[in-house]
Amino acid sequence: MENYSTFVIAIIGLAAIAVLVISANVSVKKLVGIAAYFNLSSTFMGMTVFSVATSIPEITSHLTASARILGGTLDYQIGSAIVLGSNIGSDVVQQTLIMGLVVLLSGTLYFRRYFLWKSMIPMIGTTVMCILFGLDGSYSRLDGAILFGTFIAYTYYLFADERKHYKKEDNGIASEEIAENIPQDLREVFIDTAIAALMLAVTVIAAGYVLSITELVVVRTGIGGSLIGVVTLGVASAMPELITALAGVRHKENGISLGTLVGSNITNPLVAIGGGALLSTYAVPNPLIQWDLPWETVTGAILWAILWFSKGKLKKIHAFYLIGMYFVYVILRAWFFSVDY
Repeated sequence: MENYSTFVIAIIGLAAIAVLVISANVSVKKLVGIAAYFNLSSTFMGMTVFSVATSIPEITSHLTASARILGGTLDYQIGSAIVLGSNIGSDVVQQTLIMGLVVLLSGTLYFRRYFLWKSMIPMIGTTVMCILFGLDGSYSRLDGAILFGTFIAYTYYLFADERKHYKKEDNGIASEEIAENIPQDLREVFIDTAIAALMLAVTVIAAGYVLSITELVVVRTGIGGSLIGVVTLGVASAMPELITALAGVRHKENGISLGTLVGSNITNPLVAIGGGALLSTYAVPNPLIQWDLPWETVTGAILWAILWFSKGKLKKIHAFYLIGMYFVYVILRAWFFSVDY
């Protein structure tokens, strides 16, 4: 592939990204159907099952990158920059651009006050954890263990809370549309599980191609791997969350939409970064600490403040604020933080 022109490599890279997103989306549909079969409420599904399923592109990219870093087939610094940039970029896209688009299409999104404390504060907290752990220029295996362990503890808390307050009517019909076909018995559950596993394997293969191609582009152009991750892979990786959130909006299932977008921003750093760091450790590029993570923290805090003072309502005017924050983020990122180290 090194003999191809940069233009041809970029086309192959875009095709690999498309395969990654499509295969991940099929996996999401099957996993959502399986979760719906076991009668989980829409908010819990959004915060856990949907957030993990829609984070498949980020998780598989991190695991693939870590395996290749350990195997010596991916440059440690470039590989770290690519996956960390795409992860944080995806988070910023979700809580600004995608959240704004969902609000514009729905008219108004309603948050319950407890959601602000139980979900959004942990979302902001995970970003702060990533800042603190990355101040020394790396994510160690201990950092990864703490991040991943935090996800397990948080998921257990959500599950215990779910069982305490679960109501059958909370499991809305949005799940059926997202899944397209909810299993009717254990045989269909096993079939859908096999399909999801196959699509996950395709996603891993596509992620490997994306990483290789992005590494070549970084070497040839000198553009920072994290910037490419933020601008391209970050947006592509957020597509499953957008599709799932819009399906929730169509059926007035705010729990699906909000839980997926916020839950994914908890899953991405804790599972993807945490799991990847636990395997191989990562070099943390300077822009991540100086701009990306602080911006994600600030936009998360602004979103929380808007919801608090508007009594849990996101209106169209707020959507324009969120979308505007995303474009400010990307423009300033490209202007001042184009080099990683």
